Amino acid sequence: MTQDSGARRLDTGDSFPRLTIRMLDGDTINLPEGVAGHWCVVLFYRGHW
Repeated sequence: MTQDSGARRLDTGDSFPRLTIRMLDGDTINLPEGVAGHWCVVLFYRGHW
């Protein structure tokens, strides 16, 4: 990540930022509410380089 992007790495104890993600089937999921009470791994795949 670059300083200019405004993004920062999460540290232990930080809350996951609120995101709305469009799934491959067209549905959306709101994070972190959409997985509340469950363990979850979020993987962002850029596609092709």
